[in-house]
Amino acid sequence: MYTDNYIFAEKVVQITSVYSYVHEFCKDYRTDTAPELFVTTTSEDIEKERVYTENMFVKDPHSRFEPTDGALEASAVYRGIAEQMIAFDTLLFHGSVVAVDGAAYIFTAKSGTGKSTHAKLWCELFGERAVMVNDDKPLIRVSEKVTAFGTPYNGKHRRGNNISAPVKCVCILERDKYNHIEPVTEKDAFGILMQQTYRPYDAALTAKVIPLIDKMAKGVKLFRLGCNMDIEAAKIAFEGMNKF
Repeated sequence: MYTDNYIFAEKVVQITSVYSYVHEFCKDYRTDTAPELFVTTTSEDIEKERVYTENMFVKDPHSRFEPTDGALEASAVYRGIAEQMIAFDTLLFHGSVVAVDGAAYIFTAKSGTGKSTHAKLWCELFGERAVMVNDDKPLIRVSEKVTAFGTPYNGKHRRGNNISAPVKCVCILERDKYNHIEPVTEKDAFGILMQQTYRPYDAALTAKVIPLIDKMAKGVKLFRLGCNMDIEAAKIAFEGMNKF
């Protein structure tokens, strides 16, 4: 077994694993601080993750890959972290987060829509003003304000940083020939926010997730962006989200 401590969303987590892979994966988040939370994985957890991943392949062909046992265990670790984070008003969310001038913008959509591509356009457009927080699975804390945290679980291109930023907007992406952006209501956005938030198998934990999603929707500006892959999409998105 391998054991070490890492910091996620300002909580120190001790990870004890079968394989060393997750420790190399999380190395940029390592800390010597005493742990507050504990995640231990077993061979059974890895097999459960394998079944879950295979089922995801059927539902979402874009997610297909051939994970090693170590990679499967890393996913199981993050699942364990995400479930414990709920007690601290923190959600695992599926989206790309880019911060511009210190404010975070979250882009979310169904897999394959182009979240990562759009976030990359923002980095190209704004240069040093922009920094990637997380390109796939950030942690979002919902308290007096909504805050996005980088994690090592930042997508296949590993685009992200060990930083946090206050969330200004959440933007739902849809592909379109022409670029246009409109504000949406909490009611209109709730379904996709729910879909993109990790919900545990445990019904009691899921019951705690739902009010946090509702609070997140109330605490940020919400938009829907129809976009192509041209850099103009980033310009229109930024201007639109800062207009209202």
